[in-house]
Amino acid sequence: MLSFLVIIGLLLGAAGVLAAFAWTAAGTQPAGARLARVQQSPQYKDGKFFNALPETMDAWAAMKRMFEGGDYRTPKAALPMASKANLNTPPASGLRVTWLGHSSVLIEIDGKRILTDPVWGERAFPISFMGPKRFYPVQRTLEELMPIDAVILSHDHYDHLDEGSIRKLSALGVRFITPLGIGAHLEYWGVAADRITELDWWQTETIGDLTLACTPSRHFSGRFLTDRNATLWASWSLIGPTHRVFFSGDTAMFPGFKEIGAKYGPFDVVLMESGAYDKTWTDVHIGPEQGVQAFADLKGKLLIPVHWGTFNLAIHNWTEPVERLLLAAEKTGAEVYVPKPGESIEPASRPASEKWWPDVPWQTAAEHPVVSSGL
Repeated sequence: MLSFLVIIGLLLGAAGVLAAFAWTAAGTQPAGARLARVQQSPQYKDGKFFNALPETMDAWAAMKRMFEGGDYRTPKAALPMASKANLNTPPASGLRVTWLGHSSVLIEIDGKRILTDPVWGERAFPISFMGPKRFYPVQRTLEELMPIDAVILSHDHYDHLDEGSIRKLSALGVRFITPLGIGAHLEYWGVAADRITELDWWQTETIGDLTLACTPSRHFSGRFLTDRNATLWASWSLIGPTHRVFFSGDTAMFPGFKEIGAKYGPFDVVLMESGAYDKTWTDVHIGPEQGVQAFADLKGKLLIPVHWGTFNLAIHNWTEPVERLLLAAEKTGAEVYVPKPGESIEPASRPASEKWWPDVPWQTAAEHPVVSSGL
């Protein structure tokens, strides 16, 4: 009995230590005037945000899947990195995108510089020595990307919202534009309230002549056991006087893509989530084939896959998302460019796309279908 109590004590102690490490990273929930505004959103009811289409997901089956096989879920060798472009010189065409890994992209559009979902941490997890580890270091420091006109955030999951990166950007004086509620996390981490703008779906903010539209997505939010869907998730449409860019954030397939395409398209570039899908969570991640379909709905001209090739977040092999996306795009005639980590491209003068990732086994759409429900 004594030994049993000792074991329980040790386990509780270990849990307490881990909780202490994760405490500030978890952020905090909206309160006060922020919560009052959240509660006025058409997307909010019964104490949380919700999707227009229902979410069907077997959480236990999804957790079990994460512990299943997959010999190629991470790279076996170092990956080729792109040569650094000179970001101090404005793009000749007025539009340049630099993929910094996962969903972190520097978008230079019509004289403005916008950074999406900055995650410079080594792990996509609240505890710095646990969780999914980056396949490669970020190729540029946050300081190298300055000046940044604004950071836009899609939602508050750890692979999109990183405490350390936010604190560093805050020290650099950057402005943040987010979906409703996420400002609570930012203020908790020291960002001044006057540098935070929070928007509901279809609301907009302007930076000079650039319009940033907070557009719908189909996902969920939360950083702890008790805060699921306490904050809103979104995609973003960047509308400049000459160019237009769409950033998907995380999303499943839903009719909203056609609405966004009709209102803000056509888009010169669509930055579409492509990885971290699975048959057990088809209502929160889109998968490659539906991503190509969404690209067409958005009236996109060039599709650049993001949210792949950086962290091990699903059981599919790490190159599978891009292999399946390219195959689906070939069938529809969609134009795709797959940048190397850290690569900068101007869509108007992009080079021929090259395969820089290795050949490893992967499952086809027929073998592992990803089809969102409710369509």
